[in-house]
Amino acid sequence: MQTCGVCNKQSPDMVTVCPRCGSNLREKSMTALSLQKMRGNDRVSLVRVSVAGDCCPACAAVQGSHPKDNVPALPIEGCSHVNGCRCYYEPVLTEIFP
Repeated sequence: MQTCGVCNKQSPDMVTVCPRCGSNLREKSMTALSLQKMRGNDRVSLVRVSVAGDCCPACAAVQGSHPKDNVPALPIEGCSHVNGCRCYYEPVLTEIFP
């Protein structure tokens, strides 16, 4: 499931346009908006894709840290888990305190 960052409507992973407000979920989902914030933060050096312990092969293939300009979009295309893609982004920080 993915959540629209504009109207908070939840939709299945394969939906690309929010059925409630019409937003492009590849740009306006909560995970896409989170990634945009990480890319704009100078203290974030890399973005880690974290996966569930019982993830599918497609998700396992993208697990790990990625340069901010080369992070795979979530949900992972080709995810075959019965519950859908459960991956999420985590920032890797260069400094913890200001």
